[in-house]
Order: sequence, then C-alpha cells, then structure tokens
Amino acid sequence: MSELDDILRNYMKEKLAAGAVVASMTVRLARSIEIAAIAKTAGFDTLYVDLEHNTLSIDTCCQICISAQQIGITPLVRVPANTPDYIGRVLDGGAMGVITPHVRSAEEARAMVDLVRFPPLGNRSAGGALSHYQYRSFPGAAINTAMNRATSLVVMLETVAALDNVEAIIATEGVDMLLIGSNDLCAEMGITGEFDHPRLKDAFARAIAAAANVGKHVGVGGLAARDDLMTQFVRMGARYVSTGTDMSFLISACQQRAHFVQQMQP
Repeated sequence: MSELDDILRNYMKEKLAAGAVVASMTVRLARSIEIAAIAKTAGFDTLYVDLEHNTLSIDTCCQICISAQQIGITPLVRVPANTPDYIGRVLDGGAMGVITPHVRSAEEARAMVDLVRFPPLGNRSAGGALSHYQYRSFPGAAINTAMNRATSLVVMLETVAALDNVEAIIATEGVDMLLIGSNDLCAEMGITGEFDHPRLKDAFARAIAAAANVGKHVGVGGLAARDDLMTQFVRMGARYVSTGTDMSFLISACQQRAHFVQQMQP
C-alpha cells in the first residue's frame, strides 16, 4: 500500500469487499461535528448526511464529513439533486462518496460516474488539495487514481424504471452500490407502506442477483422499523444497512425514558 493509499482509506468499501455487513446511520438532525464521534462510539461503520430531506447547509454537512474522515468512519452525502453544484462541492468538501437519488437508467448512472470520478473514469474537476489526503502534495495522476478507488458512488433504486433497468445500472463502470429506497419504491409500485408485499421482496432479490453478478453491492434503506425485513434482505445478500436517523434514535430513547418515569407515578 502506498503512502497515499494508507492515508486515503474508505473503511466502508474495505468492509464490503471482505463480504461483511456495513451499519450506517443517517444524519438529519445534528448540526455539529460531534455526531461523527457519536456514530463511531455507537459502532457504526459509516454515516450519511441527508441533504435531500433536511435543511443542513453544505458547509455544516462538510464539517461533519471531515470530522468523520479523521476518526475512520466513512462519510457519505445523499444529495438533493444529481447536479455538479451539489455533487462536486460535497465531494471536495469532505464526503468520501455520494448517494444519488432517483437514478432510473444506465445512462443516468453513467452521468453520475462522470460527476463523481476523476479522469480517466469520469470528468470530475480537480479542486486542489483536499482533506481526504490531509491537504498533502502528491502527483495529480496518483491522486486521481487513489481518489477514484476510495470514493463511493451509491445510486438509489427507488423507482419502477430503475428496477426495470437494474442490471444495466449496477453494471455501469464506476457505480459501487444500489441502495434500495423501500418507501419510494413501494409508493411507485402502488403498495405504499406494504413492506411485506412480495413485490418488494422480489425487487430486492432481483437487485441482489444483478449486483452479485458483477461483484457489487446492495443496500437496504427505508426499513429502519422492520428489523425482521432488514435481517431477511441481508440473508439474501444485501450488505449495507441504513439503520435509521439521528432524529429517530433520539425520539425513541426519549420516549423510553419518559415512559419509564411515567410508570413510577404514585
């Protein structure tokens, strides 16, 4: 391993490559860097800052990402739009990967590769020294190669069109993982909230088979309240589990403690 590769490590990708299951936490509530250390202490492998479904600024998002980098928890960002003004900025700002919503075809997946990967794999613009390799100086070609290797591109599978094209999407060079958004996918299929419906299980089975065929991975999303289904889909071959949001964890713990005290009333 080169000095650059030793500095620039994506521990999530390493764990996935070893066939292990990765635990992820979603950040929607926290606005400070402490959330990265909390996630690490809790035992998560990775976190993703969800810019699609909250009002965090890019600056706050990237401060969290840099903090996560420094303690060995892989920071991802789910962008609100699949455009360079979001993708390029969060990657330059500290994210070690992006989660891109509503990708429906191999052509759209290829467009994401162009934004995420440096040449020769893509067309990402060089932004100068980055926190990912401690702002140190290395040859440009070496940086591009190492950054391409260490950066994760996760595309969301949350539409019927994406499911219809799943084999081509996951086979796209430069795409690392499909993250199935169970809520939006069920809504698209006309079975909103019916997570036990066989069509959702079939969607996971098809995606897992497509990913396995090209040596890539599938993630479970939108099922934080269903430990049974998350377990089932991991046993089928999924390897990334989005376990829930910081907000939901806080609410759950608060409710438990309030209930504890309420039960002590004379």
